[in-house]
Amino acid sequence: MDQDSRIFVAGHRGLVGSAILRRLSEQGHTNLVFRTRAELDLTDQAAVRAFFDREKIDYVFLAAAKVGGILANDRMGADFIRENLLIQTNAIDAAWRAGVKKLLFLGSSCLYPKHAEQPLREEALLTGEMEPSNKPYAIAKIAGITMCQAYRRQYGFNAISAMPSNLYGPGDNFDPEGSHVLPGLIRRFHDAKMAGAPSVTLWGTGTPRREFLYVDDMADACLHLMRTYDDPEIVNVGPGTEIAIAELAQMIKRTVGYEGTLEHDLTKPDGHPRKVMEVSRLFATGWRPRVELEEGVRRTYEWFLEKVAPTLAATRQAAE
Repeated sequence: MDQDSRIFVAGHRGLVGSAILRRLSEQGHTNLVFRTRAELDLTDQAAVRAFFDREKIDYVFLAAAKVGGILANDRMGADFIRENLLIQTNAIDAAWRAGVKKLLFLGSSCLYPKHAEQPLREEALLTGEMEPSNKPYAIAKIAGITMCQAYRRQYGFNAISAMPSNLYGPGDNFDPEGSHVLPGLIRRFHDAKMAGAPSVTLWGTGTPRREFLYVDDMADACLHLMRTYDDPEIVNVGPGTEIAIAELAQMIKRTVGYEGTLEHDLTKPDGHPRKVMEVSRLFATGWRPRVELEEGVRRTYEWFLEKVAPTLAATRQAAE
């Protein structure tokens, strides 16, 4: 991937896509291609083929996807499987047909079986039952990974797949109905601070352990893999460290500056006791994350205060 390579970042407005675009720009890549959904609907096969034929793309970061938290996945499974199958099928096939040199497809740690041995190894994929709440999304993304491997085997197309851990950072979704746990906690502690609420309630015991990777580190890993990795096997991308949800909540509470108490609703489920990925395959390539969790949480909250909080404040004032 040279400085003058023509690079398409699909999903450039999303959490990962925007970070990849930032990282490419920081490293001096100027021949970058990106489109909004209004400009290019990736679910439209004819439009996608015409785009690739016209634009002469060299490399593709396929970060476009329909994503959401457990509530959104549970309620909109049909939308998740339909849109993701269309996006990835159209993009992978059109990229191969147009002679793209290499494509990176993004999966997710939630694709692994619900009861897979911890830490999650790449070989565990498709060895057991999936988590029911996100099964439609997981099946769609597994189809994308399989498509990359099949196109490599049959056509020699250089397509690779990465499996990110829980991601967070600037550009995240802080909507209480659709966010993941880390941005969701930032929003809840911030709202409680603004409202002067005496406490914030955490679901379950807070003992489950999870891992969190700052999105700029994820972007850096994607560029690293695009330059160095050419095998058909998937690659886990994570920090190699984990934290209990209760500890994470206390960290976010300190960062936000919320002075109330943290309570636990023990009637709510904990979920899986541990979910962390084994990352020796990635680390063997020489890559390591750079942003520690507490620093990443601080940066994320600063971005939230600049980009999200003013809109929330205006909405509250209008409702009063």
